[in-house]
Amino acid sequence: MAINTEKKEEFALGKENLRLIMIGFLIIIVGFILMIGGSSADPNVFNKAIFSFQRITLAPIVVMFGFVFEIYAIMKKPGSKK
Repeated sequence: MAINTEKKEEFALGKENLRLIMIGFLIIIVGFILMIGGSSADPNVFNKAIFSFQRITLAPIVVMFGFVFEIYAIMKKPGSKK
């Protein structure tokens, strides 16, 4: 006598986790956008704008925050279903 126990297959991550992952991905993209710029039209002229606070300090902090947020989004337990 075999008992048929059908279990509905679910994704490992819930809807909230996927939403948080997308938010983290957007944070990382914003960090990389902050790194854009500082180039010079003439290759013989050095542009000191490449060493601005935005590109050297702020953008890497934003990117690292995005990666930490991604880890949180993946590790967060899905909420209980009622």
